[in-house]
Amino acid sequence: MEKIAQAKEIQRTYVLVHGAFHGGWCWKRVAERLRARGHTAYTPTQTGLGERRHLLSKAISMDVFVSDIVNVLEAEELTQVYLVGHSFGGGTVAGVADRVPDRLKRLVFLDAGIPQGGMSAFDRLPPEVRDARIKAANETSGGLSIPVPPVGTFGLKTPEDNMWVERRMTPHPLSTYLTAPTIRNPIGNGVATTYIRCTDPCYSNVGPSAEFAKAQSGWQYLELQTGHDAMVSAPAQLCDLLCGLA
Repeated sequence: MEKIAQAKEIQRTYVLVHGAFHGGWCWKRVAERLRARGHTAYTPTQTGLGERRHLLSKAISMDVFVSDIVNVLEAEELTQVYLVGHSFGGGTVAGVADRVPDRLKRLVFLDAGIPQGGMSAFDRLPPEVRDARIKAANETSGGLSIPVPPVGTFGLKTPEDNMWVERRMTPHPLSTYLTAPTIRNPIGNGVATTYIRCTDPCYSNVGPSAEFAKAQSGWQYLELQTGHDAMVSAPAQLCDLLCGLA
């Protein structure tokens, strides 16, 4: 029995997709834990953000974000992937599942927005949030990007975590909020799907998507008692949860 308890987990491949204003850096604590358990973890940064901020332009659509991740899967020849999209990354991973479902083992929405019916991210947000972000983008960058919001937006509870995130965030390409990913099939496209809702505190902008996920037949719905940036505030718990998925 002791040998079984100490046996390594079956190796899996995780591709972790960040949300708005973030980059692959935000997954550092989770990725380190996954790798320590014998898994492979990729943390790509989408065009125009993080260390790729020098590529920021008005030509970055949601389909560009989808291609960012599809190209990683294809270039690395990845299959049986556990694809995780956080927050704004929900639109990206939904587009990836629509395009290359054969490369995925499970699709995971982590406190994420879910695109529906050709709607853009702005179509899913309250009008006052949309209008404020467009105004801020026009005033700070001529409509190129949405400036970084207050770090308190993300539900982090320690000064250290807030400072760690705040100094790394970058403005987000406005055009990705104005466009929708190309999705021709039902969300998930036949891939096993999990939605993880962060509940302490709840991030209201993804509330409708969480309710949509709860209503989907065959989807797994889980909750994690931490704030919106779970990969920062609760990396150990999130790693355990991801490793426990079928």
